[in-house]
Amino acid sequence: MLKEVLNGLMSRYQERVPDVAAVIAAMVRDGLISQADDIENDHIAFRTMGVPQLGVQSLEKIFLHYGYTKMDHYYFAGKKLDAWWYAPPEPKYPRIFISELRVNDLSPEAQAIIRSYTDEVTVDPVTRLNLDDSQAVDTFLHSGLWRTPTLADFKALSAESEYAAWVIYNRYYLNHFTVSVHNLPPGYNTVAEFNAFLEKNGFILNDAGGKIKTSPDGRLLQSATVARMIEATFAGGDTVKIAGSYVEFAERKVLPEFAHLPAAEIKRQHRREGFEAGNADKIFESTYATQTKKSS
Repeated sequence: MLKEVLNGLMSRYQERVPDVAAVIAAMVRDGLISQADDIENDHIAFRTMGVPQLGVQSLEKIFLHYGYTKMDHYYFAGKKLDAWWYAPPEPKYPRIFISELRVNDLSPEAQAIIRSYTDEVTVDPVTRLNLDDSQAVDTFLHSGLWRTPTLADFKALSAESEYAAWVIYNRYYLNHFTVSVHNLPPGYNTVAEFNAFLEKNGFILNDAGGKIKTSPDGRLLQSATVARMIEATFAGGDTVKIAGSYVEFAERKVLPEFAHLPAAEIKRQHRREGFEAGNADKIFESTYATQTKKSS
């Protein structure tokens, strides 16, 4: 069931994010992989609204049901976000990162706009789902939870929180998936080398905080493409290009206590685990106007 849900998420994500197919095609063409399934997906990420009947407490129920374990909490003061990551039931599955907007921390005007939509959801919708029906879960993750927003509301939210505007339009659409670069062939298996490969192939990278975001311990390095602009149709028929989703890249270094292991014996559990708030804070900006203006 988990595999079916993840496959559904990825298939729709690839339809909406041209960079996914383009990155995979470039990797195949240059011999980094032979097929898309050769990529290890480090993690996938969702964005949510922090209101009582939705948010992390609702969405996480799906993945906890499939055997994920809730791990560390992260707080992003400037962006008014909370987030948690979830460890998969088996190493072959991606980690999951779910963030939520602290709606109560926004201005009364922004809160009113958000609640005018989210109040349409009167009870936690996941409680009504048959979580043993992967098709029902897949459909839910790609369904509108509330009415299509107006362009005026989208713009008003964007002025205060670009995250809020992204979620009000995109709902639970997959925000990104992440290529594990450390398992790629030598010459491409660091974020620095892979970034060079991406830029050589014309991809635009998020440079908020630098193109490589590095954890204080130096063992988690991340980068991301800038979200491409997608055609969005708002209530009333207004059509405008807005930020879609993006692709992330992660390098998890081997922990010191396993440095003696031969490369062929190194597994996921031997590498740096978890996430880093400082890295994630800048990765979020792959959908922000300061970055997307470079790809429009």
